[in-house]
Amino acid sequence: MRIVFMGTPDYATEILEKLVNAENITVPLLITQKDKPVGRKQILTPPHIKKWALDNNIQIDIFQPDSLRNDGVKEKIISYHPDIIIVAAYGQILPKPILDIAPCINLHASILPHFRGASPIQSSILNNDKYTGVTAMQMEEGLDSGDILAFRYVESIDKRVDELFYELSTAAASLCLRVIEDFKFVKPIEQLNADATYCKKIKKENGLIENFENATQIYTKYRAFVPWPGIFTQNGLKIKELELLDEKTNNDEDGIIQNILEDGVVVTCKRGLLKIKKVQAPSKKEINVVDYIRGKRQNIGDKLV
Repeated sequence: MRIVFMGTPDYATEILEKLVNAENITVPLLITQKDKPVGRKQILTPPHIKKWALDNNIQIDIFQPDSLRNDGVKEKIISYHPDIIIVAAYGQILPKPILDIAPCINLHASILPHFRGASPIQSSILNNDKYTGVTAMQMEEGLDSGDILAFRYVESIDKRVDELFYELSTAAASLCLRVIEDFKFVKPIEQLNADATYCKKIKKENGLIENFENATQIYTKYRAFVPWPGIFTQNGLKIKELELLDEKTNNDEDGIIQNILEDGVVVTCKRGLLKIKKVQAPSKKEINVVDYIRGKRQNIGDKLV
C-alpha cells in the first residue's frame, strides 16, 4: 500500500510515525506547509512534522507547495502512484484535481458532523463536552463534510488542549491503520448535515479575558488555549498556570486577591474562585505569581489586575 501523507502539526506527526513503522505500507511523500518565521527574531522554522522526519532520518520526500492549486502539484503527487492519500491537519482544503488522484481520507479531530473546521479540539473544550473524538472521513470538496468511515471517542472532562491533542493523535494513528487495512470492506456513512456545527481558526485575540465574571468560564478558556494563544487580561498580563478552586461562590468584587498561598494566589470572580500560579507580564519572563505581587507591593484585598 503506497500512501501520500499530508499534515503539518504534532497531531499529524503521531499518525505519520505509525504509518512509516507499519508493515505492508510505504509512505514515499510527505506534503506539509511552508517553513514559517517564528518568535521575536522571526527565525525560519519548519513544521513539526517536517522537523520530526528530518531529526529521525525518515526516508521520505518532503514537498512544501505554496498552494495545492499551483501548476505541477497534481503531477507531483501522481508521480508517487498513491493508493490512498491520508490527510491530518494539513491546513488547506484539497481541490478536486487532488481529490481525484486517489481516495483521500481525512482524520478530523472531532465526532463529525460536529465541529467541522479549523479548531475542533479547542471548540469541544469551550463547549464543555464530556467526550470528543476523531473521525476518519472520505474527503470531498466541502469542508469536512465527506462520508464517515470510522470514529473513536475519548473522554475530555477537565483536560487541557495539549493533553487532548496527544490522546486524539494516538487514537487517530490507530484508527488510520485500521481504516487502511479494512478500506475495501468499509461502508461509508453519510453525514447528517442538519446536525453540523462549525469552528473557526483560533486567533490571538481569542485569549483575552475581558473581566473576572465567571471562574469556570475562565478556567475553560485556559484549558482550551494553553499554550497558544494562552489567556491574558486587558493590561496584557498572561496567566500561564491556573486552577479552578470554586465554581459557585458569589463575590461582591472580582479580580481581588483573597488569599496568598505558597504556590499561588486565590483571586475572586463574581462567581467562583481561581488559584493563579504563574503569570507573565508584557516583555517579561514567566514567574511565580507570588513573586509578581510582591514586586508590585500587592497584598490581600488588592486588585490583581
